[in-house]
Amino acid sequence: MKVTEHISKAKSTLFSFEILPPIKGKSIDSIYQSIDPLIDFKPSFINVTYHREEYVYKKRTGGYLEKVFIRKRPGTVGICAAIINKYKTDALPHLICGGFSKEETENALIDLQYLGIDNVLALRGDPIKTEQVFIPEPDGNKYAVDLVKQIVELNNGAYLDEEMGTATPTEFCIGVAGYPEKHFEAPNLQIDLLNLKAKVDAGADFVITQLFYDNAKFFEFVKAAREMGIQVPIIPGLKPMTLKKQTSILPKIFSIDIPFDLAHAFSKAQSDEAAREIGIEWSINQSKELIKFGVPCLHYYTMGKSEAVRQIAKAVF
Repeated sequence: MKVTEHISKAKSTLFSFEILPPIKGKSIDSIYQSIDPLIDFKPSFINVTYHREEYVYKKRTGGYLEKVFIRKRPGTVGICAAIINKYKTDALPHLICGGFSKEETENALIDLQYLGIDNVLALRGDPIKTEQVFIPEPDGNKYAVDLVKQIVELNNGAYLDEEMGTATPTEFCIGVAGYPEKHFEAPNLQIDLLNLKAKVDAGADFVITQLFYDNAKFFEFVKAAREMGIQVPIIPGLKPMTLKKQTSILPKIFSIDIPFDLAHAFSKAQSDEAAREIGIEWSINQSKELIKFGVPCLHYYTMGKSEAVRQIAKAVF
């Protein structure tokens, strides 16, 4: 079922979460161990991240450097198929621009269609660690809006090969990312909202936001988005803080602010265990306030660790 259909049929706020594919060499059991504690809360969909190839230079005999491609977390499409088969729950795979030509993107979408996957989350993706800025493939999509347009073309039955003639259209429900505190590359929130509106105007059906800890910023973001004419569902993305060091790490990684009360409470915590309890309580209160605001769904980033999210879901749903 499409995410938008889940939302339109819901009588209360939905629950969903994101998982990471296991590091290469680990079995899918590690994924099941992350999902099992949360499946009792009846997630409407489970989001599976995609991790592109990167490269490193390895020194070889003779002193020369060899460019070696690596992919630490493969398996997004296979995991989505396993989720549908094992849990009878809808999967929402990431689809990114980075590392894909348009032809490879089309083939990936065909594979997803064959598996009966109705939803995709269209993202540009981050630069790989060896590049300072994002560099698309020579024949790839440069921005998420370009990826959205390609998916919409397939939904209209228009494939890259113009000689195909009549082709079966796909029916993907398209999600995109939103940033309550703006994308780190955007000069300001207004420009970032214009970028979001371009993705929606191109055919995006719903928005899932980057994580945040200050609900006021989310409320302001939604208000500004609606005033700009963005009317699709906006789903808040949440991640409980569970380690003291995250007050300094998360702002660097995600370009977000940590509210003073939360940061101050973490600074006084005597251990990670104490900090974890503070973070879970904060997320519970944050979730309840968002439900009262009327959000269609609460989407949790588990980062492969589901116990904290389970405690939150138990208190909220």
